[in-house]
Amino acid sequence: MAKQNKQNTETFRDGIKSRLKFVSILLFVFGAALISRLAFLQIIQHDTLVAKSEKQYLSTVKTHFGRGVIYDRNLNELARNVEVESVYVNPSEVQDRKSVARTLATTLGLNRGQIYKKISAKKHFVWIKRKCSLAEVAKLKKAGLAGVRFVAEQKRFYPKRELAASVLGFVGMDNQGLAGIEHAYQAKLKGVTVRQVTERDARGRSIQSHEDLQSSNPSGYDISLTLDEVIQFTTEYHLKKQVERFKADSGMAVVMNPHTGEIYAMANVPQFNPNRYGAFPSKSWKNNIIASSYEPGSIFKPIVAAAALDKGLARPQDIFFCENGMMKIGKVNIGEASDHKFGWLSMRDIIAKSSNIGAIKIAQQVGKNSFYDYIRKFGFGQKSGLPLPGESAGQLKSPKNWTELSLASISFGHEIAVTPIQMVSAMAAIANGGNLMEPHVKHALIKDGQIVEQFEPKKIRRVISEKTSRQLVEVLKSVVKTGTGKKAGLDGYDVAGKTGTAQKYNTETRSYSKTEFVSSFIGFAPADSPRLVILVMIDNPKGSHWGSVVAAPVFRKIAKKALRYLNVPSSKERVFILDRA
Repeated sequence: MAKQNKQNTETFRDGIKSRLKFVSILLFVFGAALISRLAFLQIIQHDTLVAKSEKQYLSTVKTHFGRGVIYDRNLNELARNVEVESVYVNPSEVQDRKSVARTLATTLGLNRGQIYKKISAKKHFVWIKRKCSLAEVAKLKKAGLAGVRFVAEQKRFYPKRELAASVLGFVGMDNQGLAGIEHAYQAKLKGVTVRQVTERDARGRSIQSHEDLQSSNPSGYDISLTLDEVIQFTTEYHLKKQVERFKADSGMAVVMNPHTGEIYAMANVPQFNPNRYGAFPSKSWKNNIIASSYEPGSIFKPIVAAAALDKGLARPQDIFFCENGMMKIGKVNIGEASDHKFGWLSMRDIIAKSSNIGAIKIAQQVGKNSFYDYIRKFGFGQKSGLPLPGESAGQLKSPKNWTELSLASISFGHEIAVTPIQMVSAMAAIANGGNLMEPHVKHALIKDGQIVEQFEPKKIRRVISEKTSRQLVEVLKSVVKTGTGKKAGLDGYDVAGKTGTAQKYNTETRSYSKTEFVSSFIGFAPADSPRLVILVMIDNPKGSHWGSVVAAPVFRKIAKKALRYLNVPSSKERVFILDRA
């Protein structure tokens, strides 16, 4: 009996041990699984879980501050920042959605149905309107709507409105440059991103906020442009008046320092207000001076004259027979503007009277390969180097693709397309003694009130000799004194320049229009010591279409005001100073 009891006891103990062993194994497996799960959650899924947690209890808004100011060359502000507020809603805090939607829509000028849909979403943050006016914010704050909140932001502001808008460009809602200088220098201008974090309780209600600066830079660089506010305004004013007077499609004008390539004014009409760029047609945002190309017409004739003079193939006094007004090239008859019937003309008179046939005769002396080389040397068929987005290289065919008619057509500015910036740069080379300068709009880079980088003139290459430049200046002076450019003349200043009237090419009919023209004048003053090169182009004027009538008077008005503003003495004043000496 005792032996049996002992055996039962041992069996019971073995059973207990087995069960304990089994439980231990289960606990070990469970513990291992738990540890693995914790490791998985805390290590592998840590970032994901933190993000989910933050999403449940944190709202994050990124705003942008401290974008650099844009100035003209005299530090007049052209673009700066203003403090504004934006409106957002925490839908979980909204008590009366219909009432809130109605008030927001009425105050902010938005669609009530769309707002109601937004604030009914199962979210803790929805934008209602960014960068509101002071009046809008004041009304909403006075209304005291539950769940409606405000966040500070900065808005880009252009205090001169339309002035130089096509050069400055504009920014998007997050202050990123979208066009013009704003886009070209985005990396320098951009300021700091501020991360504004709002914490919520378990019910989704906002309890506290703090800011996280996501940059070591408190602000972007300021940029001073080569533009002069006064000359820019003058250029835009007179260009706009003439476009309106002749009911033209558009107009362009550029004012450049021929010795440095600095651009004092760059005007496009129609204009737009960058503060409200979305309210204007997108085509008005375009800077046609760099982005569009045109057949230049007779303002291109100085280029063929420069090639002939520089190669020693002709002199200003050399005469050419102009075929009494009609010349046949292959199967095409080429005539003169206004059916002029010129006989023998000197090179000087060919340019002064703007003879198409005379230009052809000069081009034939030069030859197509040499003519092409000079066209390239003057910068045509290639981008100018101006650091603005959207620049066109124009259109210039290789001479191997020229037809029998090409040499003739290009000599008087057809069968070639140039941008206004290319044309004004080429004329600057003629004016300054023969050097092609790189056009420039950035004057200086400024940080904390100190200049950290300043513009230096950049010579691209010598195009023609100084002798050729002097000869051509005299030829171009005759255009204004006795030729087609008389209306560009200035009292007290010698002017050198060239008129142009180019027929527009119709791509549908594959022929030149008899009713649509580009009227232009390009010149510089004072002719013998030039301070300014000015190009005026007016696209498709109605009524008169001659460059001498439509564009030359605009040149005169801009030049007169700008030379006085720059204190450039007239010839009478220079004589008076010499007499007193």
